Amino acid sequence: MLVLQNFINGKFVDGKKFIDGFDPSNGKIYAQIPDSDNEEVEMAVNAAKSAFLGWKTFSSEARSKIMLKVADIIESRIDEFALAESKDQGKPVWLAKQVDITRVVHNFRFFASAILHTLNHSTEQPEFDVLNYTVNVPCGVVGLITPWNLPLYLLSFKLAPAIACGCCVVAKPSEMTSVTAWMLCNVLSEAGLPPGVVNIVFGTGKLTGNAIVTHPEIKTLSFTGSTVTGKYIMEKSSSFMRKFSLELGGKNAAVIFPDANIEKCLLTCVRSAFTNQGEICLCTSRLFVHQDIFKMFCERYVSLIRELKVGNPSDASTKIGALVSKEHLEKVKTYIKYAIEDGGTILCGETIDCLDLPEEIKEGYYFQPTVLVNLSDMSRCMQEEIFGPVVCISPFTTEEEVISRVNNVPYGLSACVWSQNASTLQRVSGKLDVGTVWCNCWMIRDLRMPFGGMKMSGLGREGQDYSFDFFMEKKTICMQF
Repeated sequence: MLVLQNFINGKFVDGKKFIDGFDPSNGKIYAQIPDSDNEEVEMAVNAAKSAFLGWKTFSSEARSKIMLKVADIIESRIDEFALAESKDQGKPVWLAKQVDITRVVHNFRFFASAILHTLNHSTEQPEFDVLNYTVNVPCGVVGLITPWNLPLYLLSFKLAPAIACGCCVVAKPSEMTSVTAWMLCNVLSEAGLPPGVVNIVFGTGKLTGNAIVTHPEIKTLSFTGSTVTGKYIMEKSSSFMRKFSLELGGKNAAVIFPDANIEKCLLTCVRSAFTNQGEICLCTSRLFVHQDIFKMFCERYVSLIRELKVGNPSDASTKIGALVSKEHLEKVKTYIKYAIEDGGTILCGETIDCLDLPEEIKEGYYFQPTVLVNLSDMSRCMQEEIFGPVVCISPFTTEEEVISRVNNVPYGLSACVWSQNASTLQRVSGKLDVGTVWCNCWMIRDLRMPFGGMKMSGLGREGQDYSFDFFMEKKTICMQF
């Protein structure tokens, strides 16, 4: 059995108490995860404070070189990391390799390169014989709290720009998916990262997360997770005058017009709804389909979904693995009960299709991809983030109607618009209250672009300049000659 340790000041430190880590594919305990307390978080913060005195003096080139080494080492061990991510989270191994770990490597390389091309600004005031210019100063000790759905991927999306900027880090991954963050610690040391620059403490949000959020020496905090926790972080951060970034939930919609490329749209909407078991904040959980093609679309969509294999994440033919935990599985099942109570109709999936699993994984946390229709826009399944393989499809007739309905949720993270008319794409995408709109595609990411949400989907943006602005302070220097 794996027994994880905290990583503080460049060394592994035994935890005081532990919680169980489960393999979602079979429901068995396979790891022990520290549940770190205030004292352990204090050790990590002190290590980061001490390391910052040296790390902030490293040149961008020196920091970049270490980060590129980190990327190279992870890439050389991609199979090992992918297997661990799959076992910890429940996703198919092929997905972890092709997407998660590949993106981790890309994140480190991207920010290692981007930090070499940041610019300072200057202005002259000849009437005063003055030159004004700016310098970028790292924020210092930053806290990073990341979720369980894309464990190492999302940790690296925050960690890479933070250390590129010269900050030192105290990070807490989800207690449900901690193993690849633990593996990363060895990589950081091997790549030559100085002790204390990155400290990773494991544990629950209630204990470890709260210790980070309420620590007065952590002046900058980046969080990805639930809206409920995001609100708590906002509340606690106010007393510290802290910078914070919150990437929270989503209830993302796709709008499908009659002139859409139906073949491409169908395949993409299957992928956007059910990739990673639907456990991605950007997954499409509401499909608004024009009335003229609604019946045809539903029939073909359900047919494609029934071809998706649900099963063992280690099987290369598996398209949908296990949900992350038993508790989350029960939560998703509850939403199917809500749908039935609200008058919804199940076209495929839970309660309709038989899920035949081999004996060795029958205790795993599996759920059939499910499609719901005949639900009102105000039903719980249409309003709340389910975060599982459940999609609601609803017809619409006019452009104005569908824009209003897409926007009629608390969240505003992303949306997709499907049409072959450029004017329609431009007009509709401009009126949707979301941070990202994909037109005739999904999940194409450019790290130079801002990423984040509106409304209850969060505050702040991540991405090249946006992450650098977050992890650095701008100082203006006025020099008179």
